Amino acid sequence: MRMWRAYELGEPRDVMKLVDGPEPMAGPGEVVIEVHAAALQFPDLLQLRGGYQVKPKLPYTMGGEIAGRVAHVGEGVTSVAVGDAVAVSAPGGLAELAVAKAEKVLLLTVDIPPTKAAAMISNYTTTYYALHDRAQLQPGEWLLVHAGAGGIGSSAIQLGLAAGARVIATAGGADKVAVCKQLGAEVAIDYTAGGDLVEQVRDITGGAGVDVVYDPVGGDIFDQSRRTVGWNGRYLVIGFTSGRIPDAPANHILLKNYSVVGVHWGAAVAREPEAMPRTYAKVLELYAAGQVDPLIYQDEALPLAAASEGLALLGERGTVGKVVVDPRR
Repeated sequence: MRMWRAYELGEPRDVMKLVDGPEPMAGPGEVVIEVHAAALQFPDLLQLRGGYQVKPKLPYTMGGEIAGRVAHVGEGVTSVAVGDAVAVSAPGGLAELAVAKAEKVLLLTVDIPPTKAAAMISNYTTTYYALHDRAQLQPGEWLLVHAGAGGIGSSAIQLGLAAGARVIATAGGADKVAVCKQLGAEVAIDYTAGGDLVEQVRDITGGAGVDVVYDPVGGDIFDQSRRTVGWNGRYLVIGFTSGRIPDAPANHILLKNYSVVGVHWGAAVAREPEAMPRTYAKVLELYAAGQVDPLIYQDEALPLAAASEGLALLGERGTVGKVVVDPRR
């Protein structure tokens, strides 16, 4: 069985090795999944670099978002059967076969390609939780989405529009701005063009500011875009891909009467495991209704041999949409 392994921490091109290994067996309460798609995300890169809160035990196989078909079931498993189309958030996705706990496996209840099913596992459930559970986004409200051409940002544009919001997106460069517009953003701002983000947002919103900010970047973006928030707004802290964790000025929060809201989806699921299948089912329904459609880098999954390069490009911001790998290729 082919799989990507890391025997030390570092950059993808330096430490990821494509090797042959034994096929996994399903223990009690486990299933073996034939991996048809493994989606990559920024935490995969952080973990490989040793900068993520969850430290991997070396050696390990990266890739935590999997879609495929059940190949084997272990003792006591009745929730899924061999041949079922499934998705799961579990380690070891960059391999031809992966093992997961049956209780975490999600049945694909709609007709969806595995590439898109994998792309929706983390980004779309995180974003749905952020916009609906944490921000209580309402139809007609202004939503400012940062990094709109990326995997997580593109999910926010689509889910924001599905909720009836008016979306302003930011991205770096004309090509990525065009992607945001194609996704349906009412306005797309090129943050590399040198304009004043605060003034641009104020002009767009008639001086009122935005109701919700969706920020997976942090750093300087937080420092600027907190000033775009309107009265009673909500600032969603998704992550810190910039590498810098900003400080939130309490006096500014008080004077503008807005909330800075943490979005830790992984911890939420750990406390309430049923939240994952419930939320994933909701985003699958939106996909089936044509209201969301994951943006895939290069419009198709990469072959397994290209996984290290795909993860490296993700870290270099050289991708548009979600990077997905097909281990069958």
